[in-house]
Amino acid sequence: MSASPLRVACIGIGWWSDVLADAIQRSGKLEILSCYTRSEEKRNTFAAKYRCRPAASYEAMLADTQIEAIINTTPNDVHLATTCAAAAAGKHVFLDKPIANSVSDGRAITEACRKAGVVLALGYQRRRESHFRWIRHQIDNGLFGKLVNAEANISRDRLGKIDLTSWRYQAAGMPGGVMLQIGIHYIDVLEYLIGPIHAVRGQSAQLVLPGDNPDVASLILEHKNGALSTVNASYASASEYYLMNTVEVQCAKNDTLVEELEEFAAAARGQGQHEVGGEYATVSLAVVRAGILSAREGRRVEVAEILDSERNL
Repeated sequence: MSASPLRVACIGIGWWSDVLADAIQRSGKLEILSCYTRSEEKRNTFAAKYRCRPAASYEAMLADTQIEAIINTTPNDVHLATTCAAAAAGKHVFLDKPIANSVSDGRAITEACRKAGVVLALGYQRRRESHFRWIRHQIDNGLFGKLVNAEANISRDRLGKIDLTSWRYQAAGMPGGVMLQIGIHYIDVLEYLIGPIHAVRGQSAQLVLPGDNPDVASLILEHKNGALSTVNASYASASEYYLMNTVEVQCAKNDTLVEELEEFAAAARGQGQHEVGGEYATVSLAVVRAGILSAREGRRVEVAEILDSERNL
């Protein structure tokens, strides 16, 4: 890998873009050269905070030959357009999860990056937490024997804290609500630990928060190896709450965001592959979409049904 930092630009300025920019500064293996969002005030504020230059347009950013890669934190429904444009300009892309709102968009994003020969990396940082890495290591070593069941909970207290004008809390921008927004992280962790998911049963409800999206959701996941797992996600919790049903193990805290960004930088320079690419992220999205369909129709839904139904869209 080149000794110089990977030169990146950030598109889609919001709270998560700052989280990733902070991680970039902690790393030193990436450097933010430019930023763009439609709001001139937001991009100027970001540029001042992270000492980069605001771009006049996304097209101008992509035309900048100094920029090697794009950090994309735009709304889900513009992931396709923004990522395809970056790929066409020869820029590598680090894209926040989910890959898109539809499987067809996820496939198109993956194919565009493949054809352009650029790296597409998805931000699934939870799987990188040291305790999950420890569990994976023990599984690989056979310590836990045959895996049959696991449960996970990711809940947050969002009452009175959400902005209903934000795409993150609207059904059009974040279909499935809390499960697509945060539950997808622990779906990924369960798949990482136990194996691919074959079918889903889902239930969701809107109980506390205003708006048009579920704030509580539960999934039963059938893994291909026969194991069952459950994911509960909520924005209506009394406090922040995260659970995996394991014994307490002392693991050193690691910086998952820095790790995934540095892995992306290495992959962009031709050193290895990023752990989560477009194909996996598209299947991960299909699991959530299967849960949404299951909750709506009250039936078990195989992930293959979602993948097949959107194949030609």
